[in-house]
Amino acid sequence: MQEIVPNIWALLGCVAIRMAFGALWYSPVLFLRPWQKMAGVTDKDMSKGMAKAMVTDIVLSLVMAFVLLHAIRYALAPGSKDLAQGLAVSFFNWLGFVLPVQSGIVTYEHKPLRYFMIVSGYQLVTILAMGLVLTLWG
Repeated sequence: MQEIVPNIWALLGCVAIRMAFGALWYSPVLFLRPWQKMAGVTDKDMSKGMAKAMVTDIVLSLVMAFVLLHAIRYALAPGSKDLAQGLAVSFFNWLGFVLPVQSGIVTYEHKPLRYFMIVSGYQLVTILAMGLVLTLWG
């Protein structure tokens, strides 16, 4: 297996991008209110345990960036910065790993398709943004 030395700044940049997208995606400007209604989460629920949730999200975003970097590096020729291919790898990781897992939101939890699209759409957008960063600077 080829050794991959990650650019820590690219990984941290991915975490920052994911957090920024999350703040926007789940804001009143975009999807906060419909997500809250469908998830059954109140403003009070959200404020409770927010610090723990944020730390967990930061750590797991770092893990996600690290794993995605490896997928991109294994798919691209050594030294390549092929953006289209990096985005394709990112998309197919979402399609193959995130989408099937999150489909249970609709099939087993009986949540509306709109809820699934909000939650999974966030994952797709952030994985693509992370893939862009990791292809160019990872």
